[in-house]
Amino acid sequence: MPQPIRLKDHEKDSRLIRQRAVVGAVAFLLLTMVLIARMYYLQVVQYEYHTTLAENNRIHVQPIPPSRGLIFDRNGVIIADNRPSFSLTLTRERAGDWRQVLDEIVKVLELSESDRALFERRVKQGRRPFEPVPVLFELTEEQIARIAINQFRLPGVEVVAQLVRHYPLGEHFAHSVGYVGRINEKELKELDAVAYSGTHHIGKTGIERFYENELHGEVGYEEVETNARGRVLRILNRTDPKPGKDIVLSLDVHLQEAAEAALGGRRGAIVAIQPQSGEVLAMVSQPSFDPNPFVTGIGFKAYADLRDSIDRPLYNRVLRGLYPPGSTVKPMVAIAGLDSGVVTPQTRIFDPGYYQLPNNTHKYRNWNRNGDGWVDMNLALGRSNDTYFYALAHKMGIDRLHDYMSRFGFGQQVSLDMFEETAGLMPSRDWKRARYRQAWYPGETLILGIGQGYMQTTPLQLAQATSLLVTRGKWIRPHLAKTIKGEVPVDPNPIPDIVLRDPSYWDAARKGMEEVTHGARGTARKVGDSAVYRIAGKSGTAQVVAIKQGERYDRSKVAERHRDHALFVAFAPVENPQIAVAVMVENGESGSGVAGPVAKQVIDAWLLDQNGQLKAEYAPPAAATVTAP
Repeated sequence: MPQPIRLKDHEKDSRLIRQRAVVGAVAFLLLTMVLIARMYYLQVVQYEYHTTLAENNRIHVQPIPPSRGLIFDRNGVIIADNRPSFSLTLTRERAGDWRQVLDEIVKVLELSESDRALFERRVKQGRRPFEPVPVLFELTEEQIARIAINQFRLPGVEVVAQLVRHYPLGEHFAHSVGYVGRINEKELKELDAVAYSGTHHIGKTGIERFYENELHGEVGYEEVETNARGRVLRILNRTDPKPGKDIVLSLDVHLQEAAEAALGGRRGAIVAIQPQSGEVLAMVSQPSFDPNPFVTGIGFKAYADLRDSIDRPLYNRVLRGLYPPGSTVKPMVAIAGLDSGVVTPQTRIFDPGYYQLPNNTHKYRNWNRNGDGWVDMNLALGRSNDTYFYALAHKMGIDRLHDYMSRFGFGQQVSLDMFEETAGLMPSRDWKRARYRQAWYPGETLILGIGQGYMQTTPLQLAQATSLLVTRGKWIRPHLAKTIKGEVPVDPNPIPDIVLRDPSYWDAARKGMEEVTHGARGTARKVGDSAVYRIAGKSGTAQVVAIKQGERYDRSKVAERHRDHALFVAFAPVENPQIAVAVMVENGESGSGVAGPVAKQVIDAWLLDQNGQLKAEYAPPAAATVTAP
């Protein structure tokens, strides 16, 4: 039987369609309202926030590094300046695949793979976000043109003009002024991020490091508008940086060159000080090196050659070189003996050529094996008689000897502004017990009395101790900075003066030093005979390797670098001292024969005029005349 045919209910279908249309319209309306609400929230409620984001994408604040303060010698000669240079910088955040960009730079400039490795190491170094990193310094005009032509291939790369530290006198002041170098990761963590924004170099050694805060200056800023690729379109606002303070050093270029010439290419150190002011007039450590390559980054091979050189050009012998002072400390030991009351200037001993401790057969030899007979303090200093000072040291004992020698600055840092200075070593009972777990022996006191044994000093300490003889114990710490932006540096931690029971003891020691250079039997009388002024000095010879008891020194059997060091300290003119000098010639063997003439040449360069005569301002003070009433 056929099924009935169902008729379509148009009314029902119409209702369903109307319902769906209403639901769709409501849903559409709701979505539209949500969209409008979201737009309102973003554009009205959060207007300032998103405006700031947009502005930050368009406007950037860039730091302007300050120009580093200049460094001059005492006569206004520039020792360290800043010269303009074009550098290639890379900003990693704007470069995308920055390694590929480095590859493009190498191709464009036709550089080597070693340059590519150096660039990557520089980019990987610690840095702040969005800070351009210099990868190549001192671009040539051709390199600048190549970068400009290929700019579209080098996102995040810019050629910028900046001031770079330069040392026009090269190696002459490498050990005193020092140099600046790139900020490393450790320094980046320690430095003030704001103060060093945009700065890529910092003082590494010498004056550059000690006075970093003064030389650096204050950073400036500028607001710039950039395009989507980060290129600067215009400068909107600018705050100029404050340049670092200029420093005038007490060093004298001409005296420095004269001192270097006096050394004649030998390994050694020279320090010249103006005793009354503590100003260091010359500071020479030879051999030296050119500090300029360290500013922009020295190559691996060049640095290895300096680091591994047997002559150690990077080693500052003035501040870090430790040497037995030898007989140069005998004037200070003499003052110690006088003030402690164990001897007087007239005390005499008989020298048979050696000294023996009571109930001991060991002979401590005088350098003159035949002996000098009866000697008092003046002759003992003039002849540099070891036997006299063996006896004096034994009478004093190690405790008093250590105390007095420490007052002269031995075993401590003496400078005011020399960052790398080492303290040296002034041994004592406690030191030996802590170091070797042994008692102090009387024989060690004897050899300490002639500047041998454990005692280690720097050339700067010897120069300062000599200056104290001039100032009669008044402590004025040696310093390199004469003025900082016109202001004289102040010693924040002054060292107490040396006060003796009788001030005439200073005269006794100074008279003995004058006997060295002008006495009939003085060990350095050739130095005094050739001078047009009175000079007081003391020679010293310091052993590098020990020789056996009873043996004599034979230079032909000793390697050149194992031969004795030659030392000499002096001040002049005796009547009106203007300069104190300490000279150390490594393996020079003879203090009076090698180091003495070097010291005299340095003093001549400071005291004499072009005609070889004593300058008028350094002449001895005129004797006062007394007229009858």
